[in-house]
Amino acid sequence: MSSAARDQDIVLALANVESAYGPIKAIRGVSLKVRRGEIVTVLGSNGAGKSTILKTISGIIDPSRGSIIYRGENITSLDPSVIVRKGLSHVPEGREVFPLLSVRDNLLMGAYTRSDRDAVARDMEASFSYFPILRERAHQDAGLLSGGQQQMLAIARALMAAPEVVLLDEPSLGLSPRLTREIFEIIVRINRERGTTILLVEQNANMALNAADHGYVLETGRIVMDDSCAALREKDDIKEFYLGKKESGVRGERRWKKKKTWR
Repeated sequence: MSSAARDQDIVLALANVESAYGPIKAIRGVSLKVRRGEIVTVLGSNGAGKSTILKTISGIIDPSRGSIIYRGENITSLDPSVIVRKGLSHVPEGREVFPLLSVRDNLLMGAYTRSDRDAVARDMEASFSYFPILRERAHQDAGLLSGGQQQMLAIARALMAAPEVVLLDEPSLGLSPRLTREIFEIIVRINRERGTTILLVEQNANMALNAADHGYVLETGRIVMDDSCAALREKDDIKEFYLGKKESGVRGERRWKKKKTWR
């Protein structure tokens, strides 16, 4: 595919975006592109600014600089409810389900922007097909679900808005390896079967690089590398600091913080 054709497929683009929490800059001049139908992942250690990127895109945080373009339209600093209506759904870190509402009512909350009741019912059935446990627990309070089930509910709730792009923040957080694999298999299914574009923030680099098409590496708020995930998996720096092929644990983390030159 030519570069011009690939550029036409860009559905979401950030250009030199900076966001801060008070005096503390969380992301610094971040530029990235997400093409229609792809899974794109942002990798980085805890505190690197990954979640801030998603919060800035979805309007939770207003950037101090830069622009966010979605389907050719500048959506920088729009109200989050407007951004959802335009086709971007955010699955936040920590799930944030409505604990006192039933599973079914949580799903309906995801469809609050829609009036097409028949299509909403079809999308709920589709969500149940991806996450059968949610059908079993449809009338149970969401706060009584396990962590993995709440993560499934958070993803399904985002799908109920019929989004073109899902912003998915740390879906493996706090989950067992088995549940993590299950969640990622479903994420890939959603992308392949529905054509949903996904921007994925994740600390589990091995799972993310195997699921995604393209990846960005974020260090202290800056993008320091981007490439296809197949290429990133073969880079020595990624193997050493994310995949644990050379070092892991505290020692590897200390070396990561000292190292600033990327090969």
